[in-house]
Formats: sequence, structure tokens, C-alpha cells
Amino acid sequence: MNNKYVSVDRILGASNGSIFKITILAAKRALQLADGAKSLIEKPGEKLLDNSLREIVEGKLKVKEAAQK
Repeated sequence: MNNKYVSVDRILGASNGSIFKITILAAKRALQLADGAKSLIEKPGEKLLDNSLREIVEGKLKVKEAAQK
């Protein structure tokens, strides 16, 4: 992705429409990146949250679905 803007539709598509799940996943990943984890995208930018969202949109990270009882 060369542009700086990540479409909300693409982000929501990665979690079956759950903004809550994406928020949690992106925040956790941004914290990992802040702690020194290696970026999963080819050209990371300066903002860690943007990087985590790009990793999600590019399919490098996936939202885990809870097991049904």
C-alpha cells in the first residue's frame, strides 16, 4: 500500500465488520511494535498504529474468532 490512508471498509472486512475486534488487535499490535517487535510489512511508516492497521489489511494479522459453546 503506497498511500497513507487505509480505507475503513478494508479494515472492517478483515474482521467480519467488528470495529471492536479491529481496535483491540491494532492496539495490541501497536504496543508490540513499540516494544521492538519487527514489522510484518515491507515499508513501515513512523506511526505504529498505522503500521498495525496496514498489517491487518494486508492479511499479515488475523482476528481470532472465539470458540462457540
